Amino acid sequence: MQSKDILIDNIDKVHTTEMGVGRISRNLEISGDVVEYCKDKILKNESKVKKEGKNYYVEIDDCIITVNASSYTIITAHKMS
Repeated sequence: MQSKDILIDNIDKVHTTEMGVGRISRNLEISGDVVEYCKDKILKNESKVKKEGKNYYVEIDDCIITVNASSYTIITAHKMS
């Protein structure tokens, strides 16, 4: 099974911590529900997902979202330079 398929199959488990909310909001310059924002990005057809070590890296639009592969916690997200 492909990394993207695994992540999409477990999209309901995707979450973040309180600190993660602040970090992601700041890095992506967004307000509102950062988890829903990231889930929407992950679910886009054009998103590219690769697994490296214990994390999934989702590249979409101009950002990279890092998700822990075992807990489905969004660790961080940042704009590509």
